Amino acid sequence: MRPQILYPLFAPVGSLKGVGPRVAPLIERLAGPIVRDLLFLAPQNLVRRRETTAAEAEDGENQTLTVTLDRHQRPHRPGQPWKIRAFDDSGFITLVYFKGHGPHLERQHPKGARRVVSGKVERNAFDYELQIVHPDYLLPAERADEVPQLEAIYPATAGLASRQVRRFVLEALDRAPDLPEWQDAAWLRRQGWPSWRTAFEALHHPTSETDLAAGTPIRRRLAFDELLAHQLALAQRKARRRAEPARAVPASDLGRRIEADLPFRLTGAQHRALAEIRADFASGERMSRLVQGDVGSGKTVVAMLGMADVAARGAQSALMAPTEILARQHFETIAGPLARHGVKAVLLTGRDKGSARAAKLADLADGSAAVAVGTHALFQDDVRFRELALAVIDEQHRFGVNERGRLQAKGEAAHLIAMSATPIPRTLELTLFGDLDVSRIDEKPPGRTPVATRAAPMGRLGEIVGRLKAAVAEGAQAFWICPLVSESETADLAAAEARLAALRELFGAKVGLVHGKLPAAEKDAVMGEFAQGRLAVLVATTVVEVGVDVPAASIMVIEQAERFGLAQLHQLRGRVGRGRAESACVLLYDPPLSELAKTRLDILRRTDDGFAIAEKDLELRGGGDPLGLRQSGFPAYRLADPVAHRDLIAPAADYARLVLARPGAASGGAPAVELLQELFDWRPDEGAAAG
Repeated sequence: MRPQILYPLFAPVGSLKGVGPRVAPLIERLAGPIVRDLLFLAPQNLVRRRETTAAEAEDGENQTLTVTLDRHQRPHRPGQPWKIRAFDDSGFITLVYFKGHGPHLERQHPKGARRVVSGKVERNAFDYELQIVHPDYLLPAERADEVPQLEAIYPATAGLASRQVRRFVLEALDRAPDLPEWQDAAWLRRQGWPSWRTAFEALHHPTSETDLAAGTPIRRRLAFDELLAHQLALAQRKARRRAEPARAVPASDLGRRIEADLPFRLTGAQHRALAEIRADFASGERMSRLVQGDVGSGKTVVAMLGMADVAARGAQSALMAPTEILARQHFETIAGPLARHGVKAVLLTGRDKGSARAAKLADLADGSAAVAVGTHALFQDDVRFRELALAVIDEQHRFGVNERGRLQAKGEAAHLIAMSATPIPRTLELTLFGDLDVSRIDEKPPGRTPVATRAAPMGRLGEIVGRLKAAVAEGAQAFWICPLVSESETADLAAAEARLAALRELFGAKVGLVHGKLPAAEKDAVMGEFAQGRLAVLVATTVVEVGVDVPAASIMVIEQAERFGLAQLHQLRGRVGRGRAESACVLLYDPPLSELAKTRLDILRRTDDGFAIAEKDLELRGGGDPLGLRQSGFPAYRLADPVAHRDLIAPAADYARLVLARPGAASGGAPAVELLQELFDWRPDEGAAAG
């Protein structure tokens, strides 16, 4: 039950003054449904207002003037603005209002009235006269003290102005109680951090632009609180799993024979990951391990050898992939090696119907099939296993916690191996995978062809297309990635369709297109045609993960590569170089390049180590969403920035372990820590929901 001291913060936003049925949904969309969500909404900017006169006003600055209203100028036709002509002792200024502002302005602010007006002063492009478009404040002169010299600017949404949001945020701040301290007193002193309540006061009353930066003591204090709450939930989740006994799975002769029969030798990193999995199997505790490796590093083979150990013990494994084409790819990788040693695998997807599906379900139910590979179809109610001991989740961030849990629930205390091909820097690993043990496969398998990476300006597009035509004539296949045109998927699609049309003039029907709006079955069909060699060129928008293994594909062309993040470029490049043919990645860019873009493309040319690239990307970009974090399943933090505050993640994890090991370690004791978790609402059962 939630502590009573937090009730004011968990009240609905509709309990705030002035928040009625119309405004409440707007606040919910902007911040969230409860008062706490407004408290956690940080200002984005700070406006300074300087008192001035018409003669001394400066173009482009926020300024406050005291004026007399001269006249109202009504629009002559629809679409024109309503204007108020005003003056002071030194000159004139025009107040401009668009979109329906009109007669009520004349009633509220009649000719001759003295008013204080504040907003961004600009010079009209036509007559170079001063104007303020939609003033922030227009008040009777005697209320001039209501116009702040410094004003925090909050996010806004249609129908809800920033100033309204600020008023609601400040009321939320008034409701925030003083809470007992959950951080260690010595740690607080060493960091120079204020108390929780003081930090929020300073957050919402900034005195300079520097107060808004992520590196200030107040922002770091609040970020650490959120990171600590999350790490506590992850640690509790991990401890709960480890406390749950599972049947031990010994390393098997079957696994060793299958490994010996492989047409290649495992890398040192693969051996290390397999040894860690086998140690978990032997412990008698429930395994929850992430196998993290670059594209093509051999994660699936490691998982297969773990499945062989499970099969040797007489139990079953399931491997779930987010798309049918990825599931088929995994099935083709593991079914043959397993079958040669008497281990039956079945492929189960949404396309299986009738007697064929029934036969597969029967094999799983009676244990005839030791391995199931499939999509979401694996956790449907009619899928039953005789004894599911291991669940393997590919591209784990593409599945929700509940979906992963539904598959694991098919067995009793089933072990979990999650796989991810998105390299995450060690500094961020704890944030995303804090409830999992992590194995890194950081070596490429022998035989992988190095990808020659070149950068070329868009002006050489014709030359690149000519070389592509010659390569396709010799049997090569190519990916062609279209640029991120805007935030609009429609605009991105239009650019991809234009590129498709241009390439089809050269290659005819041998060019296909995949994009985010294509139904899954159609997308799989197009990618299947490409994988089978019936298409020579696959055009794709950036919203599509081209997660299909096509060894014959040896060319990757990325248009306007400067618009992509470094890690994203590396992921795309990893789709080629998987066969024996020499492979190339061409980074087309629009000159002139910024220094950052030059550095990024240069790094890509010099290294193909995904983990090193991810660390460099983090170092270069330093904020925003440099690693595609939102696509990688990162938690939806409100006060912490996993990039800017990455140095706080490990201390938060260490402190969480200390708190759980010795509940009285926090200076406020365990009850204070429980308040922290309640405040941020990170639950042990949901602590990794976002990750």
